[in-house]
Amino acid sequence: MAASHRQRLEIDVHHITRVEGHGNIVVNTQNGKVIKCELQIVEAPRFFEAILRNQPYQNASHLSSRICGICAVTHATTSLRATEIALGIEPTEQTVLLRKLNLCAEMIDSHILHVYMLVAPDLLGIGSVFPLAKSAPEVVHRALRMKKVAGDLSAAIGGRHTHPIAMTVGGFTHLPTNGELSSIGERLEGMSKDLEETVNLFKDLSFPTFERETEYIALQADNEYCLLDGHISSSDGGTWPIERYQDVTNEMMVDHSTAKHAQNLRSSYMVGALSRFRLNYKDLHPEAKSVAQELDLSPDCINPYKITIAQIVEIVQCAEEAISIIEQLLENGLYPEDPVSPSRLSGEGVGACEAPRGTLYHHYVIEDGLIVDANCITPTAQNLANIEADMKELVASRMDQPLDETRLALEMLVRAYDPCISCSTHMLDIRFI
Repeated sequence: MAASHRQRLEIDVHHITRVEGHGNIVVNTQNGKVIKCELQIVEAPRFFEAILRNQPYQNASHLSSRICGICAVTHATTSLRATEIALGIEPTEQTVLLRKLNLCAEMIDSHILHVYMLVAPDLLGIGSVFPLAKSAPEVVHRALRMKKVAGDLSAAIGGRHTHPIAMTVGGFTHLPTNGELSSIGERLEGMSKDLEETVNLFKDLSFPTFERETEYIALQADNEYCLLDGHISSSDGGTWPIERYQDVTNEMMVDHSTAKHAQNLRSSYMVGALSRFRLNYKDLHPEAKSVAQELDLSPDCINPYKITIAQIVEIVQCAEEAISIIEQLLENGLYPEDPVSPSRLSGEGVGACEAPRGTLYHHYVIEDGLIVDANCITPTAQNLANIEADMKELVASRMDQPLDETRLALEMLVRAYDPCISCSTHMLDIRFI
């Protein structure tokens, strides 16, 4: 039977490859109508909040960094901000700069992994990065070179690349030397050729032409491309202080997923690189804006496949921002300082950072120095409803297309969001409902 006459379409992908964690795509259509279209999250729930409960507040960031090996810095930083806000701690300018620098390093590292190792094989028509390493080793070497710079920067600030040990409540227990920062700054500047080649590679690759209107949410702050603190902002209008994050996330359980879904002004919303790009475009570094123009990415883009292009823009943005912060730190002179002490041992605080995949929230209640309640809402959990909405519209638009092509388009769509599926499953304590 010709594809254009197909009365029934069934897709069952167990499990999606080149994503973190385990998820299935299940689609069923009958008589040209979508009956079922689900991104099934089948990971066992991970009870982050239960692990944090009854822990001394000093342990929270170290435990939280173990939630994710890719976003360890962001989890640690968000945890620290929740703790500091709860206990009345105001970090110094040097601490804030070092944290922003570390977030830039992690953003570069994660985006390069996604762009080169997980997405590029689809666009190049190969099954994984391993054939690419044989056919075009220079491409893989380029990615690894850039990842090494970002990883070394994270290690210099956090004490090691993954699961930082030098970040603590109110400051740092260890500082990089001027020589380390200066050397890494020079290496970041030396990445310009590799970044140029990255742009040239993806400029010549074709992305699916699918589009869908949705709501975009990200952190914003005055006069900066915001990765830390600020306020919550929506492309549909409206801003919220970070402590009102639950007015935005509105988590709910769904039958086919061990991860919750989220919705704000619409039935779903997107967080991540494309959302940040849209809402913070005016504060992009000129070099990043130039790359966006070269890659034909505009702030009104509604093609989720181009999250990858937004990530390339952010690699350039974060490299330039990191160079600027290093220059500022060296000009100010790095100086040893004791972490700022808490002004109280009981309180409630919400921290927020932009992880590579989108906005991350940590919410703690601390009593007499112990965490008695916690809530952690990850970017992937916020994106899941939006991914499904994209999937449904994509399937409806491809009823007459070959089955294998539709299956690949769906897998590519999920991969475009760069989901961290294991992070998306969590428990919400009754006190936060």
